[in-house]
Amino acid sequence: MNTATVPIGDLLRTWRQRRGLSQLDLACHADVSTRHISFLETGRAQPSRPMLIHLAERLDIPLRDRNTLLVAAGFAPVYRERRLDDPALAAARKAVDLVLTGHEPYPALAVDRHWTLVAANRAVAPLLTGAAAELLAPPVNVLRLSLHPAGLAPRIDNLRQWREHVLARLQRQVEVTADPVLSALHDELAAYPAPGGPAADRREPYADVVVPLRLRTEHGMLGFFSATTVFGTAVDITLSELAIEAFFPADAATAEALRRALES
Repeated sequence: MNTATVPIGDLLRTWRQRRGLSQLDLACHADVSTRHISFLETGRAQPSRPMLIHLAERLDIPLRDRNTLLVAAGFAPVYRERRLDDPALAAARKAVDLVLTGHEPYPALAVDRHWTLVAANRAVAPLLTGAAAELLAPPVNVLRLSLHPAGLAPRIDNLRQWREHVLARLQRQVEVTADPVLSALHDELAAYPAPGGPAADRREPYADVVVPLRLRTEHGMLGFFSATTVFGTAVDITLSELAIEAFFPADAATAEALRRALES
């Protein structure tokens, strides 16, 4: 669908529904009348540029899609999209590198909105041993690398659980963004052979708190849980879509193995 030809009211209604909000909910969040929200969505009123930006903020619409809304309403886009190597993003890129390096000896990586690898620290590479060369050739999609039969999948001890977690997380992104690239990626990953066997069903004590990743490596069985970090005040599209996935040891044995691996 070419969103440039979609009425602004339809776009606003679509984003409101994606967020699971009623017109009354949005009106309360935005401190405007429900009648005004209704008029905007039906085309009986046209939003001003400040009102459109205000509603986009309350709906937590990604910057890329805020530009789409602005253009659909007849306004110029506000948010720029720079390359990561643009001098204007040098400080932010340095911050990413500091976070990745500072997380060692534990693995951490930075990805873009389509889960393409942007950067990784030294602790990541040893975990990728055995993955097919074509999956490691840039651009590397980390979700494909994780679940592909020629990637990490054969060495993930709880593959069924991890696969469900990855697919569910990706599906939520598809529902929120309607991104066709993410939708195609979800379909591709879901079509990979489903895992089975008793090892896939074994649970760890921390499994009721976080979804673990148990990976068989040359350093033994390693257990991880992950945390995601984003730039909270970004006004550049590229920067707003960058995320750092940091993996933490789920047990003392994993922490010690990672420390020894990085020292060797």
